Amino acid sequence: MKLYNTLTRKKEDFVPIKEGEVGIYTCGPTVYNFIHVGNARPLVVFDTLRRHFEYKGLKVKFVVNFTDIDDKIINKAKDEGVTVSDISERYIKEFKKDAKGLHLYDYETLNPRATEHINEIIAFIKTLIDKKAAYVSNGDVYFDISYAKDYGKLSKKNIEDLISGHRVDINDNKKNPMDFALWKNKKEGEPFWEAPWGEGRPGWHIECSVMAKTLIGDNIDIHTGGEDLQFPHHENEIAQSETCNGVPFANYWLHNGMITVDNEKMSKSKGNFFTVREIAEEFDLEVLRFFLLTTQYRSPINFSREVMEQTKNSSKRLYNAKYKLEDAIEKSSVEKISAEEEKLYKSFDRHVEKFENAMDDDLNTADAITAIFDLVKDINLNLDENNSKEMLEKTLELLKKLTRVLGIMEGEREEISEDIENLIKERNDARKNKDFAKSDEIRDKLKKMGIEIEDTRSGTTWKRI
Repeated sequence: MKLYNTLTRKKEDFVPIKEGEVGIYTCGPTVYNFIHVGNARPLVVFDTLRRHFEYKGLKVKFVVNFTDIDDKIINKAKDEGVTVSDISERYIKEFKKDAKGLHLYDYETLNPRATEHINEIIAFIKTLIDKKAAYVSNGDVYFDISYAKDYGKLSKKNIEDLISGHRVDINDNKKNPMDFALWKNKKEGEPFWEAPWGEGRPGWHIECSVMAKTLIGDNIDIHTGGEDLQFPHHENEIAQSETCNGVPFANYWLHNGMITVDNEKMSKSKGNFFTVREIAEEFDLEVLRFFLLTTQYRSPINFSREVMEQTKNSSKRLYNAKYKLEDAIEKSSVEKISAEEEKLYKSFDRHVEKFENAMDDDLNTADAITAIFDLVKDINLNLDENNSKEMLEKTLELLKKLTRVLGIMEGEREEISEDIENLIKERNDARKNKDFAKSDEIRDKLKKMGIEIEDTRSGTTWKRI
């Protein structure tokens, strides 16, 4: 498998540190509000990477952290007159609701919280102070950027240009404008912890370095996130981790492209800012997951209602193929697969090969989805209740195996009453007999019962309205 490594700016063969195992750290949400569609993209994309490694037989340790102490959380708590813990607990619960809809917890995921690792954070900072790579200034602790080797190697930014362009926080407590906070001195009304250099709380960058070290190791396989995190967050993680641990922090750095909304940058001021919860009011979140995978992860992707409707229709095509196979299995009277069917099933290997090659080529989910639809086309053209149960069951399992890697087509088929089933059958019979007046009458009756039907090439489908 080849992955595009942001650190080297090229595709590289992926070689895990430990054979058969992969450790992935993905920057998770700061839990002060609902996640938005931009937050969802790295979570979905790199969960799919994890799924593909599992598909290939590797054991994956997948870490997505919660930043549960931060200025934004503190300010939200002050505005609402509640505790910081109240805010973080509320939005962790809300995140997990969205994550369930996006199928992010179908496999085991570790969700460490910054506040659960304060002792490890203090020990990490103490090591940096002992190495003279960090210093205490008026109760704050800063990383001394002069101790970082090759600072800027990930983002390819030049330190002098950043300073001259004032792209850094100017602070009298710092020795150098580029130095960044590891620990923030206690402020009135804010949560704090005891440390050898004084009461306070951790800075943002230190959290991920410590949780990655604690849960995966000093040297991890893959670190991921949105491309906007390359600088300063990931650059600072590298500086402090490699100075503390004395080894490369992550062997591969993967960053996803940004999301636009109706071809404009998403922002609250433009009114085109959508949370995942808002999207869930109109679309099943599996459709959002599907949409986020229709473009290769490093490319920008444009979100719009029109594109979501198109994705919803594509999702229906997958489910229709699944339901067609399920119905055919139920109706088939032949048990064992024939030699001709074996040959047909073997021909499906070309779709599997195309799927695997796409996923192995830097997680090209767009081409992988095309391979799945090529398989669906073959299913619709060649299979029905006249095939053997064994052939139909093997094909259904193959379809589910591929879609499972992408985390789509995971919904369960909703049951309808026998009365509604009979009405749908009666309408289909009327259409066959060209009795369109009766067909329309039954359609209207079903609609009043809350059932909308749609005629497709592979049969009639229905949904509740």
